[in-house]
Amino acid sequence: MPVRDATRADVDEICALIEEHAAYEDNHDLRLDRAGMAEHLFGPDPKAWVLLAHPDGEPDTVAGFAFCWPTLSTWEGKPGIWLDDLFIRPAYRRRGFAAELMTALRGRTDGRVEWEMREGNDNATAFYAQLGAVPVTGWVQYRWQL
Repeated sequence: MPVRDATRADVDEICALIEEHAAYEDNHDLRLDRAGMAEHLFGPDPKAWVLLAHPDGEPDTVAGFAFCWPTLSTWEGKPGIWLDDLFIRPAYRRRGFAAELMTALRGRTDGRVEWEMREGNDNATAFYAQLGAVPVTGWVQYRWQL
């Protein structure tokens, strides 16, 4: 199961995965601009990066992705990673792709790898527990947007 960094040539596939993830989450408020996403990921000042997972022997098929960006912890004094989206297409679930993507992320930092998930996602809860990840208690997430 190869995992690789996405390139500008992957923008349409990345956007398709984002759209599929939104549909899977029943989110109909997605505002996705492909040209803007290309600039945010591959322009002169990238804001995030994407890892793509491929089935063995199928380099043109994308099973899923991890969409993330760097963080810096003042408490730990070292960089980490924020995982914004982890999505595996339904046909490829339970075949190890999510674990491969998470292992690749873990290998990129000795700091924190953090993310959030929707409450009630029992499959994700079990998967993250198998990785040894634990929920962060005592913190409430806020969002301020225009």
